[in-house]
Amino acid sequence: MSKVQMKRVFICGLNSERQEALDLLQRAGVVEITSGDLDQDGLKTVDAGAERAEAVQKSSQAEQALSILDEFAPEEIGLLESLEGTKEIGLASYDERSGHIDEYMSKAAELIRLQKQIAEHRSAIPKCQTRLETLSAWKDLDIPLDFSGTDKTKVFIGSIGQEADAAAVYSLIQEQTETEEPVDLDVTSFSKDKMLSSFMAVCHAEDAETVENALRRINFVKAPSSTLIPSEEAETVKKEITQHEEEIQKLVEEVKTYAPERDNIRLAADYYNLQADKYAVLSKLPQSENAFFVSGYTPAAYADALSEKFEKLNAVVEISDPGEDEEIPVALKNGFFSGPMETVVESYSLPNKFEIDPSKIIACFYYILFGLMLSDAGYGLILTIGCGYVLLKVKNLKPSMEKMMKLMFFSGISTTFWGFMFGSFFGDAVNVIATTFFNRPDIAFRPLWFNSMDEPIRLLSFAFLIGIIHLFTGMFIKLYQLIKAGQIKDAIYDVVFWLMFVGGAIIYLLSMQMIVDMLSLKFMLSPAVGKVGGIIAILGCIGVVLTGGRDSKNPIIRLLLGLYGAYGITSWLSDILSYSRLLALGLATGCIAQVFNKLGTMLGNGPVGAIFFIIIFVFGNALNLAINVLGAYVHTNRLQFVEFFGKFYEGGGKQFEPFTENTKYYSVKEEI
Repeated sequence: MSKVQMKRVFICGLNSERQEALDLLQRAGVVEITSGDLDQDGLKTVDAGAERAEAVQKSSQAEQALSILDEFAPEEIGLLESLEGTKEIGLASYDERSGHIDEYMSKAAELIRLQKQIAEHRSAIPKCQTRLETLSAWKDLDIPLDFSGTDKTKVFIGSIGQEADAAAVYSLIQEQTETEEPVDLDVTSFSKDKMLSSFMAVCHAEDAETVENALRRINFVKAPSSTLIPSEEAETVKKEITQHEEEIQKLVEEVKTYAPERDNIRLAADYYNLQADKYAVLSKLPQSENAFFVSGYTPAAYADALSEKFEKLNAVVEISDPGEDEEIPVALKNGFFSGPMETVVESYSLPNKFEIDPSKIIACFYYILFGLMLSDAGYGLILTIGCGYVLLKVKNLKPSMEKMMKLMFFSGISTTFWGFMFGSFFGDAVNVIATTFFNRPDIAFRPLWFNSMDEPIRLLSFAFLIGIIHLFTGMFIKLYQLIKAGQIKDAIYDVVFWLMFVGGAIIYLLSMQMIVDMLSLKFMLSPAVGKVGGIIAILGCIGVVLTGGRDSKNPIIRLLLGLYGAYGITSWLSDILSYSRLLALGLATGCIAQVFNKLGTMLGNGPVGAIFFIIIFVFGNALNLAINVLGAYVHTNRLQFVEFFGKFYEGGGKQFEPFTENTKYYSVKEEI
C-alpha cells in the first residue's frame, strides 16, 4: 500500500566530476549505494581510510569545542527550541561558509587550548588545598619545616601514624634508643588525632644517629620540605589558590568571547562529518583510470529528476527495475494520519517484498485502542492541545519527534472521545469539585454512552468485540496477500477455514444464554442462527484438520499435524482475552484519578482545603497521566506486535538507507 516503489540505478561518470557527483548524491539523499562489481578487469577501489580518519578527528575536535562553549557559555534555548531538528541552509550560503572552515577550526583549537589551561589551573587548586591542610598541623611552628638543627643540635620535624602527645612520643623514642641511659631529648607536640601526630624532637648532635634510628623504628615521617615558616608558607599557598582562581576566571571570560562562533563551529563539525561519510563511500566505489561507477537503489519518484541532475555532470544514468530475486530495500511513505505508524512498524520489522505496508490499517486501530486504555477526556485534551501546539509552533521538528507528536496528538483525540463516551474528566473531578466546594452534588460529567466504572462487564464485552474485529482484519490481510501472490489453496486452507472455525464458534457461543449473561449482552442470537454457526465452525475445523499437515506425505502424520493445528483455537482464545487489557488500563486510569480527587477533599471546603485540593489534583493527575500514557503506549504496541501481526505479518524487510547528510546541526538539501 504505502511501500515506496524502488528502482535500480547505475551511474557512470568521469573521475574529474567524482567529487561533485558525491556532493550531489549526499545532498539529494535518495540513493542507497551498494557495493559495486569489481570482477571486471581494470576496476579497483580507492583507499580513503586515512582521509576519513582525519575528517572524523576534526569533527570530534569541533564537537569538543562546542561542549566547552556549552560548559562555560551555555546557550539559552526554550523547551520548544530543544525539540528542533537540523536547520536548513542554502547551498550558496553553505559553499560560502565552507570556504572559512580552516578559520572556524582554528577557533575550535583555541577553545580546546583554553580549556586545557583551565583544567591545569583547576587541577592545581586541590593540590594547594592539600598542602594547606598539611601545613595546618604546623601552624604553631616558628621555624621552617626543613630546618635540621645547629652545629650542636639536631632537629627532627615530622609525624607518626598514631595518637600521641609530647610525653608519649618522648617515651616511644626512649624505648627504641637501645641505650642504658635516656637520651637528652626535647619533644614539642603540634597536633594529634587518632591517625596522625605531628611533633618536633630536638637532641644533641652526638645523639642524632641514635634518635634517628629510634624514630625510624616508630615509622617516623618527615614533614614536607619548606624553606618558609609554616604560617608564611600557608599565606603563600593561599595566594597561589587565589591566582589560579583569578586565572581560571580570566580564561573563562576569554572562552565566552567565542560564543558568537558557536554556529560556525557547528558548521565545521557537520562539514567534516559529511566529508567522513563521503570518504567512506569513496572507499567502496569501483573505479577505472578515468571513470567511477555507482550502483544502488532509488525511489521511482526520484529516478527521472536524478537522471536530469547527473546529465548536467556529463554522467550516464541507467534506471531499471530490480530483479525478482533481489533483496530490495524498503521505505515507507504515509500521510499525516498514518505516518506515525511507520515508527511502530519499523520498531517491529519492515515488511518484506511480498507484504503490504500495514501502517494505514494499524492507524485505524491504534488510536482507538490507545484511547480506550486511557479513556479520560481531561487527559486526552492535554495530549491533543500540547502535541498540537508543538506541531504548530515548531516547524523543523526532528523527524522521530514529529512522528511521536503526531501519534500522541491523534491518540489524544481518541482519548478525549472515549472520555466523553464513558463520562471521565480527570476521573470524577467535576462531581467532586461541585459537591465539595459548591454544594452541588447534582452537577456531574455525564457519559454519552455508559459509565465504564459502573458497568465494567459491558466495557469488557466491547473490548472483546474490538479485539475480534482487529484479529479478523489481520486474517483478511493475510487472505489478500495470499490471493495476490497466486496462492489460492493456501488462502483457503490457512485463512478461510480458520475464519469459518473461529467465526462460526463465536456465532454459536452468542446463541447460548450462559455466554450472553456472562458478558451482560443485551441481545442473543436465535438457536437457528447458532446452529448454522456451529455447522460452519465444524466444517472449518474439519478443513483445518485435513489441510493443516498437508506438507507431509505420510497420511497419519498429516492427520496428527492437522489435529495439532486445530488445537490452535486455544491461541485464538488467548489472543481475544488479551484485549481485556483495554478494560484493565481504562479502569485503572479512572480509579487512580478518583483516589487523588478523594484525597484532595480531606481538608474540607475552606481556603486551606481548596489550596490542598489544587496541589493534590495537579500532582496526582500529572503522575497518573504520565504513568498511564506510558502504559497505554506499551500495551497498544503489544496488541499490534503479538496479536495483530501474529495473524498475517512476518516482516524481515531491509531498511532503505540512502547516502545522505547525517548531520547534527545543518542540512543542505538538493531539490530532487
